[in-house]
Amino acid sequence: MKRFVIALLALAIFACRSKETVTSTDTVSTSGTETTGTTSTTSTGSSGGTTSSLNAEDKGFFIAAAQANMAEVSLGQMASEKATNQDVVNFAKRMVVDHSIANDDLKQLAIKKGVALPAVLTKAQNKISSDLSKRVGPDFDKSFIEQMIRDHEKAVTDFERASKETTDPDLKAWATNLVPTLQDHLKMAKQIAGRL
Repeated sequence: MKRFVIALLALAIFACRSKETVTSTDTVSTSGTETTGTTSTTSTGSSGGTTSSLNAEDKGFFIAAAQANMAEVSLGQMASEKATNQDVVNFAKRMVVDHSIANDDLKQLAIKKGVALPAVLTKAQNKISSDLSKRVGPDFDKSFIEQMIRDHEKAVTDFERASKETTDPDLKAWATNLVPTLQDHLKMAKQIAGRL
């Protein structure tokens, strides 16, 4: 279930990725910074590597996946408290667990690869969260599930591509392992949407 939540978070990040360009530093620092207009500089808050062994494309995927995982955990936590439909509550809890596991795994990989991970959500992710937080009852449930469908459709596409095109073998294996979880999240979200 924790892997499911992590995968959902990755999906949300990827959904926002198309509107923003994300860059990272080659060193792992201990402080995060806010996302600005089109560029994010972020960190894991932990030490590890000093120089990243990843190319720019792999780093971009790495960072986008981490932000997506964080967003899915955040939205899942909100939904587990605000949702009125028990299926939505259960799905939200799974998002938190699965995406937290995925992000924990990614953090360990970041230390190994010397990649600075995001410490904050993007502006687009914060806007989605703010918009959802204003909704209540069945309107919240429906809006949350619709967002999860959008996020996971993008995440499945992005992770399937990364599982084929990523050059770093460890990152490729991580992405490949998450594809079935993301597909499962998408299937569940669509089933729930059909019942709301």
